[in-house]
Amino acid sequence: MSFSAKVKEELSKVNSFSNEEAVKAELYGYLLTTKKDSKKIKFLTENEYNINRLNKLLNRLKIKYDIKINGKNYVITLKKEDLNLENRNRENQEVLKGIVRGAFLGGGHITEPSSKYHLEIRLETEEAREEIVEILNKFNIEVKLLDRKYSYSVYIKDGEEISKILALIGANSSVLKYEDIRVLKETKNNVNRKVNCETANLNKTINASVAQINAIEKIKKRKKWNSLSPSLQEIAILRLENPDATLEELGKMLTAPIGKSGVNHRLKKIIEISEE
Repeated sequence: MSFSAKVKEELSKVNSFSNEEAVKAELYGYLLTTKKDSKKIKFLTENEYNINRLNKLLNRLKIKYDIKINGKNYVITLKKEDLNLENRNRENQEVLKGIVRGAFLGGGHITEPSSKYHLEIRLETEEAREEIVEILNKFNIEVKLLDRKYSYSVYIKDGEEISKILALIGANSSVLKYEDIRVLKETKNNVNRKVNCETANLNKTINASVAQINAIEKIKKRKKWNSLSPSLQEIAILRLENPDATLEELGKMLTAPIGKSGVNHRLKKIIEISEE
């Protein structure tokens, strides 16, 4: 089962039926995601948890409906005249959460968090999208907008913001699972970045060491060794004996230890002499 389906399974079991206003709000959220004609409303889904939740909402409000199976889809049809979902209290947080929960159940999807962070809710109209955006902004959840061919979407690509919206709609267990996956993923990414950085630094050190050794060998081959000052000869010998050592390590090996910049200066001088 996909992560998105698991979230909807959890939401289908949220016990909010004692609050009739919240039930109406959630049903209203569903309706923001589906087409309506002048007389009827038809909701279609393949998700059994989704259809079970919608059944419970309609039964709680004693709204008549017809349910059929069409191929892989469950289809619920109801008359517009049987609905009375107006006068929602927009100051009531449970009402606002219910609207978002219904919208997510009706038109929401989450990509597997181990792959990438992406949550999207598709709404039927631009007005419906504006309503969802307004509600989410009240809970300090930022979303981006996307216009599709036959729908209007809000989406989030930030892992922390996705966790916030899951918590808002009551998917508490899914939040914990999402955060576990997110923390593991971020840890792996940080380790990979560190390894890549260390590898790049090691390659840089090796390449520099090879260039320095080649310069020293060239000076010896051209019989110019005695032209080097004692301090340059000392660092040259140390480099030949310690090809993997860092500049800092070489500096500590000198008779009179010096810092990294001092060692770098001497080795650069050796390369300049070899080029001459």
